Amino acid sequence: MKRTTLWSLLLLFVAAGCGLVGQQTGKNGELTGVMKRPAWDNPNPLGMVPIPAGSFHMGQNDQDVTYSQIAHNRQITMSGFYMDETEIENNEYRQFVNFMVDNGSQPLNSNTSDSYITYISDYLKANYDKEMGTSPEEVKNFVYPDTLVWIRDFTYAYNEPLTENYYWHPAFDKYPVVGTDWYQAQAFCLWRSLRFDSARIASGRMKIPRFRLPTEAEWEYAARGGFEHKIYPWPGPYIRNSRGCLFANYKPGRGDYIADNYEYTCPVNAYWPNDYGLYNMPGNVAEWCEDDYEESGYTYAHDLNPVYRDPTRKNSRRVIRGGSWKDVGYYLSVGSRTYEYADTNKSFVGFRCVTSLLGRSRAAQGGI
Repeated sequence: MKRTTLWSLLLLFVAAGCGLVGQQTGKNGELTGVMKRPAWDNPNPLGMVPIPAGSFHMGQNDQDVTYSQIAHNRQITMSGFYMDETEIENNEYRQFVNFMVDNGSQPLNSNTSDSYITYISDYLKANYDKEMGTSPEEVKNFVYPDTLVWIRDFTYAYNEPLTENYYWHPAFDKYPVVGTDWYQAQAFCLWRSLRFDSARIASGRMKIPRFRLPTEAEWEYAARGGFEHKIYPWPGPYIRNSRGCLFANYKPGRGDYIADNYEYTCPVNAYWPNDYGLYNMPGNVAEWCEDDYEESGYTYAHDLNPVYRDPTRKNSRRVIRGGSWKDVGYYLSVGSRTYEYADTNKSFVGFRCVTSLLGRSRAAQGGI
């Protein structure tokens, strides 16, 4: 009798420890939550680096030389996220273009009749009142970068060789894609999410937060590389190192474009990365951000993961950050901000993607 009781207690203990009885199974009416939830992981997508959660002082850390008063310094807190270590390059964007032109009409998955084209077009229309269109010609016209920007942006400059070769020639595969407007950047991010999640679902894994453009705050936080109260994302207040080498691709002096070794754009992994491992945050090409541009936005945006979206949806200006190969050194400052119109294509504006980190505490972020 005693032996039977001991064995019963032992089995009960093992079963409870393995989640076979009591609160784990819902027996006896216990609250257990939904059982057999799928496991999840927090992958580091290829080409991205983790940016840890933290707080920083956003805004200008130097004199407001333009007296614009559009970047008042204030402390904010950011959640963790992953960011592309480089700007999206021509060859990466070409993968998106080729897929949409050749395979965009295929269904997203076996559970829906929506194709990539219809899904992305409907998403843009619903969220941004911008329609991609679904006919083959409309898709081509939408997804291809505008190669004529090299001529249109610079009157009386001989940029025809770039118009003919910059996007198409293999010599420029590792250079940042330009000539894409804000809506094309959004479409690329959405396509990237659909493709990434499709592969994960096929292998029995959960989706991750969607790829998207960084908020203005995320961009500046990442660009600083962990440095507080700095003008640039490197030590010291200068744009050259002790050897006289320039830290970024911009317009030195009054027209000496080649002084930084590149008269136009440079490869996306040129120069030195910041302390988070991000290349060309200042310089090379300015980068689209998620936010609508509002001069006084800093004064009332939230101090936790701030983003500004015009509630009337009539603001067509979008924030760009980082300065470009054609800009003077002022725009290399991580606190400088400006804008372009969402439907404009420029030879000096590109983008990179981010995706939110699922963990919230520092411990949940794997120690980063």
